[in-house]
Amino acid sequence: MILKAVKIPVKVGHKFIVVLNEKTAHMLDVQPSDRVSVRNGSKQITCIVDITEGHDIKDNEAALYVETWNELKADKGDKMFVTLAEKPESNRYIREKLDGKELSKEKIDVIVRDIVHDDLSDIEMTYFVSGCYINGLTNEETANLTKSIVEHGNRIKLNKKIIADKHCIGGVPGNRTTMVVIPIVAAAGITIPKTSSRAITSPSGTADTMEVMCNVTNDAKKLQKILKKVGAFITWGGGVDLAAADDRLIRVRHPMSLDPKGMLLASIMAKKYAVGSTHVLIDIPYGPQVKTSTLASAMELKKDFQRLGKMLGMKVEVVATRGDAPIGRGIGPVLEAIDVMSVLENKPDAPKDLLKKSIYMAGELLELCGKSKKGEGKKLAAKLIESGAALKKMNEIIDAQGRKKMPPVGKLTHLVVAEKSGKITGVDNKLISHVARVAGAPKNPGAGIAIERNLGDKVKKGDTLYTIYAENKQRLSNAIVESKAKVYIIS
Repeated sequence: MILKAVKIPVKVGHKFIVVLNEKTAHMLDVQPSDRVSVRNGSKQITCIVDITEGHDIKDNEAALYVETWNELKADKGDKMFVTLAEKPESNRYIREKLDGKELSKEKIDVIVRDIVHDDLSDIEMTYFVSGCYINGLTNEETANLTKSIVEHGNRIKLNKKIIADKHCIGGVPGNRTTMVVIPIVAAAGITIPKTSSRAITSPSGTADTMEVMCNVTNDAKKLQKILKKVGAFITWGGGVDLAAADDRLIRVRHPMSLDPKGMLLASIMAKKYAVGSTHVLIDIPYGPQVKTSTLASAMELKKDFQRLGKMLGMKVEVVATRGDAPIGRGIGPVLEAIDVMSVLENKPDAPKDLLKKSIYMAGELLELCGKSKKGEGKKLAAKLIESGAALKKMNEIIDAQGRKKMPPVGKLTHLVVAEKSGKITGVDNKLISHVARVAGAPKNPGAGIAIERNLGDKVKKGDTLYTIYAENKQRLSNAIVESKAKVYIIS
């Protein structure tokens, strides 16, 4: 069928979508989410079908969102040849996974290829995630999924014997240890490329915090140059496209918080594998409000990471850390950046919990890479901060990525005080993160929370527990309302 191209001036992401009216869809015998082949001259792509019941799209029209319009190099009025397309081969393999069958390397590769090429709808990807969630992934499937994700994305290749990396599976507000550990390890002469994520449900991801000080959207070619010059970077993984399939799978996993263990492992390790990491430190916080609830489950996950690391040719060390309270004072991009720099500047008032955990983790990684003897890594890490070497390296990283003037902290504030005297016996991590997000973080980088008291502290009635920062009155007002809930338990 020949249809006239109409542009919808809206971006919808990576998917190629064509919108047809009901009559045209019936003539083509297609339903919503079916596929059609759309050809404009010599350019041909497969698109997902949307159907409208209104009269805004005529019988002879094919409406294209911006991405589809650009991919087809369409002009107003172009005649498009539209025909029914076959379902992708990967659909058959996704059904096999739903039936509990183990998938071969070749079948996993076909699924990942179709994800990267946007040949699978969100519904189809969700079925794949569901199959992995219900039936699990074997060790071989997990390793093959990891390799396939890497093979269908960009890679950074370095001729280095040791390439270090560090990852935290998340869930703890603040906890910006990555931005302290990376410059410490790099200052010791170890190459350590770090791709990080932006916030999805948290007040700030590492990339959001780093972005208030420098550019974090860099392509692989630029990052390779930075590594050769500085030995490290801290950048947004989405800007490098190192694991494009994983980014799409994370998107469909998020609404139901589906984290199949094999998929979680592959998601984390693919990003390490893509930059050629040889020595990796994984931080697994455990506690009632983070992804891993108990020490026992953290230890089980440790074995899984180490097993997968061995299959990929990496040395992997895993540390289990307490995740029942925030780390550092700041929660929100600018406030967290202030914490990080105060630690690296070795200021007396720097948050001691962030300093202590960062030195511990950097020490573990220095020992893993053979830079210090067993049990002496923390001493070397502390020395690299005290001497100013880590701060110097951080400034080199910031300058190499493109330094920016840090935005100010939100000008509007509200103090949340203790309603009674006693000891803080609990902190609701999810709720304190929620208050910081309602205040505007991370979209408003200067918004968030500065913690004055933490778990285990004794307080008197009227003592400040934390300060809310916002950049506009409505945001502050909303955050004040949300702060009425019991963020702190005082006994």
